[in-house]
Amino acid sequence: MASYSKTVLTGAALALTIYLCLAYLLLPIFWRGYLASHPALSEVPFVTTTGDGHPGDPINIAIAGSAEELAAAMRQAGWSPADPLGARSDLKIAEATVLDRPYPDAPVSNLYLWGRKEDLAFEQPVGDTPRQRHHVRFWKSDQLDDSGQPLWAGSVTYDKSVGLSHTTGQVTHHIDGDLDAERDRLLQQLKATGRLVHPQYISDFHPQRSGFNGGGDPWHTDGRLAWGELRN
Repeated sequence: MASYSKTVLTGAALALTIYLCLAYLLLPIFWRGYLASHPALSEVPFVTTTGDGHPGDPINIAIAGSAEELAAAMRQAGWSPADPLGARSDLKIAEATVLDRPYPDAPVSNLYLWGRKEDLAFEQPVGDTPRQRHHVRFWKSDQLDDSGQPLWAGSVTYDKSVGLSHTTGQVTHHIDGDLDAERDRLLQQLKATGRLVHPQYISDFHPQRSGFNGGGDPWHTDGRLAWGELRN
């Protein structure tokens, strides 16, 4: 009887050890590798370009999911879709900037990835003026993962002021150079919605850790890409 009990306890201990190894060591490693192996990730340029071909804002976040899921998650996180560029929106943002009036869905300038301008853009105003705001642009990849979900490559930055471009002299927003703070902030906001699955960071995505965007504003990063998948 004592020998039987010892055998049962030994078997239970072995089963528990196997479970702990699988649940807390092997499966998390597998899922990190699986989620980070989205077929489009290897083809994402690490920086966008301006309309005239100069380096733009770097890519620092990537989300897998449908356009509807992404838009719903961003709205739930407190972000508004940006108005498209046009004469009316240009005049409206100029007036709001000069008069310090709210414009929570002010347009953003176009940047390019994979040879085309952003597919979606969102922003969060700071205060009652469009001079300061958090904003993100997303580009949809042409490739799908195993579950049929596309990847959205995003560039999230913080507009800290309005001034003249250091390169062209045109009126523009100047971004804050700490890209990682904006990346981490957006990832946490999306995580808080409950819609994001397995949020994580992919190390060494950026081969270049500092630089200047199209307006001549300096930026720096630790090189990681924020990544997550939206619940279907």
